[in-house]
Amino acid sequence: MISSDNEVIAGGNSGDSLSDLLAGSLAGVAVVLIGQPLDTVKTKLQTFGGLYTGPSHCLMHTYRKSGFRGLYAGTGPAMLAGVAENSVLFACYGLCQQMVATITQAHDPKQMDTFSNAVAGCAASFFSSVVLCPTELVKIKLQAGREMAEARGQRFRGSVYQITKEIVRNYGFGGLFRGLTMTVAREMPSYFCFFGVYEAVREAFKPVGRTRTECGLLATMAAGSMGGMVLWTVTFPVDVVKSRIQLNDALPTRGWMLCMLRMYRDEGAASLFSGLAPTLVRCVPSSAVLFLVYEFTKKQFE
Repeated sequence: MISSDNEVIAGGNSGDSLSDLLAGSLAGVAVVLIGQPLDTVKTKLQTFGGLYTGPSHCLMHTYRKSGFRGLYAGTGPAMLAGVAENSVLFACYGLCQQMVATITQAHDPKQMDTFSNAVAGCAASFFSSVVLCPTELVKIKLQAGREMAEARGQRFRGSVYQITKEIVRNYGFGGLFRGLTMTVAREMPSYFCFFGVYEAVREAFKPVGRTRTECGLLATMAAGSMGGMVLWTVTFPVDVVKSRIQLNDALPTRGWMLCMLRMYRDEGAASLFSGLAPTLVRCVPSSAVLFLVYEFTKKQFE
């Protein structure tokens, strides 16, 4: 999602843009490979919280029932989502930075303050939400499909092709964008906070007399991890509701805020943060891998 020692998708030539896109895409694949099991646990806890006593129980139960294949359910669409989201986010972030720089009369997008970068990231996330929504929809149905089928007394035999085909057959192409409003509602404030925290931490860690682009790899990784943790914590209740609505076609997509209030009333505030613990745990190694792969790939273009 973010560059490290370079300004996040700062405006540059076409070669820089291409390397940013490729590095971000490869980093997205690496993050999925590392973090997918915990993402699966997160989705199961969000949608079937009462079925498991906690993250460890969910992890072990899934492994016993389905092995590693179960923990990596939805990896295909997750990788597609990671590549698509990062590619669009990176490309649009550069454009949004230029727009914000023009509005604020900044001489160089690289010199924009923390708030301006946060606004640019927030705007860019709107476009990435459009490509992210369909892939997350299929991923969630694969991750929690077994529990959903067992609740109906059926056996789950889903695949990416079967689930996509069923959605299109029953609801048309537009059915793939079920939960888009919630995805946008999650992504935009999340990335505002993410880019804001990321830049603020890098500013705090920069060497005396240097710029934040020279804060170093470890400081950048720490900034990314802290930004990622804030990103998920701020809008996690929206993500919980989104997961439930995307998994269960019987739930209405309109009035999702009322759905959130009903969850709070019927299940308590804790239900709105089901799965947050494994998500935050996942942030640390995922962010480290993200930046390691990104930096390595970027160096190949130097």
